Amino acid sequence: MSNGRSPILGQPSLILLALGLAYLAALVLLPLGMVFAEAFRKGPQAYLAAFANRDAWSAIRLTLIVAAVAVPLNAVFGVAAAWTVTKYDFPGKSLLITLIDLPFSISPVISGLVWVLLFGAQGWFAPLLAATGVKVLFSTTGLILATTLITVPFVARELIPLMQEQGSDEEAAAITLGAGGWTTFFRVTLPNIKWALLYGVLLCNARAMGEFGAVSVVSGHIRGQTNTMPLHVEILYNEYDFVGAFAAATALAGLALLTLGLKTLLEWRFAGELSASRRH
Repeated sequence: MSNGRSPILGQPSLILLALGLAYLAALVLLPLGMVFAEAFRKGPQAYLAAFANRDAWSAIRLTLIVAAVAVPLNAVFGVAAAWTVTKYDFPGKSLLITLIDLPFSISPVISGLVWVLLFGAQGWFAPLLAATGVKVLFSTTGLILATTLITVPFVARELIPLMQEQGSDEEAAAITLGAGGWTTFFRVTLPNIKWALLYGVLLCNARAMGEFGAVSVVSGHIRGQTNTMPLHVEILYNEYDFVGAFAAATALAGLALLTLGLKTLLEWRFAGELSASRRH
């Protein structure tokens, strides 16, 4: 007996599935494989020699430092913004949501130029910086600011749909029973959002470590001081040190694959909660 459902619509077409896999292989797996192939083209010794360079370790260290500061800042902001948007009604609420999403819609280069306009030699705060001796551009501070701006939406956009879905009933019940604000947050709200929060942090961290456009504008490309891993790869490639460039790229690719693995694990383990966090 027919159940009224077309067999073609009931399961994926093998042709479409094959085309999708071929498309992903051509655009994702093949380039990734070429990166590792080029990195090891001259053997393991040449590959390891690329990391014996002091500039390479400086770039790795700086990348980790920038991510270690930018990601927690955006995690705290994301939780605060999601709490504000989902628990309160206030004038300008739509504007706040739009501002949170703004870094998604503008070029990373523009995000870097914002800090140049503010803290550059002709920037708005140039006289104040000159008087106090504070340096923002071409320093770790500038890299952190640029990375923080470009990664603002990731945590907030994971939490807002989930917290809207959950509502405020549990928090209201806890407050009615005498719990304070912080107690309610740590005992009720945080356990309910912890996996979506971790998921957003993972995405934020991946973008922070791989960001190129914004940090390129504010870094000054100073070897051993302001070059993150993506900038280090660009410099080596422009100098025709292809093995060194691709070796450094494998480090970034390894971090990306690790993030992808953790992301997939979270999606598999907490599929229901994570799917709710994306429901708009």
